[in-house]
Amino acid sequence: MNNTHKINLLFKYMNSVKLAPLLLIFVEVAKKRSFTAAAKKLGMSKSAISQQIKRLEESIGHQLLIRNTRGVVLTSAGDTLLARSELWSEQLSMTLMELNGEKAQPCGHFKVSVPPFLEKGIVVPVLKQLCLEFPKLTPEVLVTEKWQDLIEHNLDAAIFGGDIKDCGYRALSVGRVSEVFCASPMYIKQYGAIESTEQLSSHRFIATAWHREKLQLFDNKQTNERLISVTHCAKVNTLTSALEAVLSDMGVALLPEFLAQTHLNKERLVRVLPEIRGREWHFYFLHQYKGEKPIHVTRFYQLYCHYFAKACASVIY
Repeated sequence: MNNTHKINLLFKYMNSVKLAPLLLIFVEVAKKRSFTAAAKKLGMSKSAISQQIKRLEESIGHQLLIRNTRGVVLTSAGDTLLARSELWSEQLSMTLMELNGEKAQPCGHFKVSVPPFLEKGIVVPVLKQLCLEFPKLTPEVLVTEKWQDLIEHNLDAAIFGGDIKDCGYRALSVGRVSEVFCASPMYIKQYGAIESTEQLSSHRFIATAWHREKLQLFDNKQTNERLISVTHCAKVNTLTSALEAVLSDMGVALLPEFLAQTHLNKERLVRVLPEIRGREWHFYFLHQYKGEKPIHVTRFYQLYCHYFAKACASVIY
């Protein structure tokens, strides 16, 4: 029986009244990777935190955390439990904030722009959960790869990847994504294997709107930058089009790793030059609130970060 199935059984059969407080403590320790930081956040002593974690581990029959000189490391069971309980913890916190502040249930339109290739595994689950928690809210999603000024386009928030313009908006980090070279097995069979970056110039490169004739390339640690010239055989303005072109045996492309991963796993794509990757893109959550953000805006950011991290964690290295 794998850890995920065991954790599912735990959530189904556990005595939630007794274990719920322990789970909340576990989430804080796991997120901060520190007993000391969690104790400070929760207003408890470090020894009390340690005792509660021990009680939780004894109750479920699994070690969840391993201490070392640099902090705390999650075991496989700990990773699984955190994935299942983190959203629950955040939802409970948001509910208490709403009740304590005696705030009205958010209602009306909530307009946000998002990049197109994040819809299926991130945006749709976020919207589903947001609508469950705030049923009076009407989300409106603008899918675009272009920079959208919040005021000009009447946006409450925006997810944007790349270099942030000096726009005066607040920018919160969502996460980072890097690109990898991909081609179809048929293309490799037809045009030959690519064994060095110098060979790229003789291959058919499918470029997106932000790719230039000289590509910024790095090693897998995002160091040792180099510029490599390529010839564009086709240029598209969306990552969806680039992915489809590669799947159709048209050429080689730099694709976000988590976008390509499913196709790599199923061998519909091959990672070319596995020791090389393109630049790393930093994604941000932009908003224009100078004080405390509305509760649904904060929740959208929390949910987006959760599903973004989940999507990136599915990448197999």
